[in-house]
Amino acid sequence: MTRLKWVPRRSTPAVLVVAVSAGAFIAALLVALIIFAAYGLNPLEAGATVVQRTLLDKRGFGEVVRKSIPLLLAGAGMALALRARFWNIGAEGQILAGAVGASAVALFAPPLGVFTIPALYLAGFLAAALYGLIPAFLKARLGVNEIITTLMFNYVAIYLVRWLINGPWRGQSVTGFSYSDRFPRSTYLPLWEGTRVHIPTLLLGVALAVGIAWLLRYTRLGFSIRVLGEGPEAARYAGVRLLPTTLALAALAAGAAGLAGAGEVAGVHHRLIEPLSISMGYGYAAILVALLARGRPLATLVTAPLLGWVFAAGDVIKVSLQLPFQITDVITGVTLLLLVAAEPLLTHRPVRLVSEGTRSNKRAGDMPTSKRGAAGRER
Repeated sequence: MTRLKWVPRRSTPAVLVVAVSAGAFIAALLVALIIFAAYGLNPLEAGATVVQRTLLDKRGFGEVVRKSIPLLLAGAGMALALRARFWNIGAEGQILAGAVGASAVALFAPPLGVFTIPALYLAGFLAAALYGLIPAFLKARLGVNEIITTLMFNYVAIYLVRWLINGPWRGQSVTGFSYSDRFPRSTYLPLWEGTRVHIPTLLLGVALAVGIAWLLRYTRLGFSIRVLGEGPEAARYAGVRLLPTTLALAALAAGAAGLAGAGEVAGVHHRLIEPLSISMGYGYAAILVALLARGRPLATLVTAPLLGWVFAAGDVIKVSLQLPFQITDVITGVTLLLLVAAEPLLTHRPVRLVSEGTRSNKRAGDMPTSKRGAAGRER
């Protein structure tokens, strides 16, 4: 009798990692086609419409790139946190914190000339980094679960922004929705012509992904973060200081998301607006960006555009196909579900076990007939 047993892998083949991530995403797209059919549409025609209006049209492709920018920044930061097993669910709030910091500079700082845009990014990074340090300190010093604190801080940030745009920062010419005054034109980010792609933030995202990969591989802090991902006991044994390392990685991860928030308000909206219009779920989708990348910052250069395409496809699904935008949530949700379900394939491998009785029968079957007869006579 044979049976399968799952045993831990010594190492996970890179091909298997890519296959699992790609398979999960493709399966989610197939689910989307089934949903199109359930609404009475031809799934192939609907899928072709989405592809044509997102990838084969300049404006549509520009939206794919634009929506990839915050996903790349927040996703690269999330990948850094994942390497240390710091479960940062707060990128949504950290994007908003960065937007508040950049808005403060745009609205209230004196003219800074050529330093205006760098000051916007710096303010966004610092505001989000400080915001992310609070849950990190609670985890490192008091052992408070970071999943709960970072998630709750998302709602704190949402209500903070709403208070600002309905209170002290409320615009003088507000009609309808609340928002701040428009930023000075000197704070506007340069765009790719004919699109809303803010080029400086895109370049920052690419540089950040490369920089985080370099940090993890070649610096002492990166070594400490990787060892911390093996567990607190391993980190202590290796001489890693838990509090400074946790605070540093949390500040970097949150600051990356803050850069995304700064880019959104300075490059797209040019004012502080309703929080759900600044970050349309980018912070939560960044978790999937990092998981698809398996915690590899350089891989977010691929996974962020994939999710950016899903977000841009949501607009086409809503406007052109007259279907709910929430279908994109189904795609991301199914992808996440399949990634979690496939995790055992990456950490374990199946081994066929043969029982002792089966081995004895097999050996007897392999024995020549004359020897089996002799063995029987001896018995």
